[in-house]
Amino acid sequence: MGLVTEESIEVGALKWFYRQAVPEAETEKPPILLLHGIPSQSYSWCEIMPKLAEQGFRAIAPDWIGHGFSSYPQKREFAYTPDAYIEALGALIDALELGTVSLVVQGFLGSVGLQYALRNRDRIDRLAILNAPLSPAAKLPWKMKQWGIPFMGDMVTQDPLLVDRTLEGGSGFVISDANLDVYRKPFLTTSSVGRSLLATTQKLNLPQATAEIAAGLPNWEKPTLIVWGCADPWLSVEAAETLAKSNSNIELVKLKEAKHYPQEHWSAEIAPTMLDFFRRQAG
Repeated sequence: MGLVTEESIEVGALKWFYRQAVPEAETEKPPILLLHGIPSQSYSWCEIMPKLAEQGFRAIAPDWIGHGFSSYPQKREFAYTPDAYIEALGALIDALELGTVSLVVQGFLGSVGLQYALRNRDRIDRLAILNAPLSPAAKLPWKMKQWGIPFMGDMVTQDPLLVDRTLEGGSGFVISDANLDVYRKPFLTTSSVGRSLLATTQKLNLPQATAEIAAGLPNWEKPTLIVWGCADPWLSVEAAETLAKSNSNIELVKLKEAKHYPQEHWSAEIAPTMLDFFRRQAG
């Protein structure tokens, strides 16, 4: 029970790596798809996924294309734009035959997950958001913005230590060497992952993405949970507070001391909150 396995699936020309935790018994509960931010991986959900499976939810966490252990296509093969990611995510959900899913998003690539949800409302059972850009006030921090700058980004994204600096800077915790080994491994294995990170950063188009999110979520009709690390150095809680006040379908839980990557270091606090939300809504 609670074992997280490592899987991969070919979807067209792309290979998706994903982790999953499967409940012991067959269940009709919608699977839960957990999407990581940058420069993280699906590994960031490994503390929470077994707890979801123990309560009867199939939990699937993919590495985004160009990140972690998924494919690192060249730009001529994959555009790295939000639209390209949204299309690829839809194809993955179809290939895994997931049907309707509950979606959990975190971080700056969480904007892509939110755009997917807004454009595919019939595929989403419920939504959980952890520290993701919600309004046009959200900006990439300099630590990430420099990844997309020509020449500078080419060098910075080839440095495996960017993972340490970013994940520790955003979380406020020293990450164990064993965990850092997982996050660093792609950067130590191939230069392609750095080029993919550069392309993702350049093409993220956060102003357009957040405008779509800010316009869509106040009218969102699906049950939604926002869990927010209020000490996030990069994203203010104010956008989450404003959003929750604007829509009675949105519930906000604030973690006073948590920062940008709360699922890793505050999983003991987050898991019960998420489980209560998913169980309550699933009936």
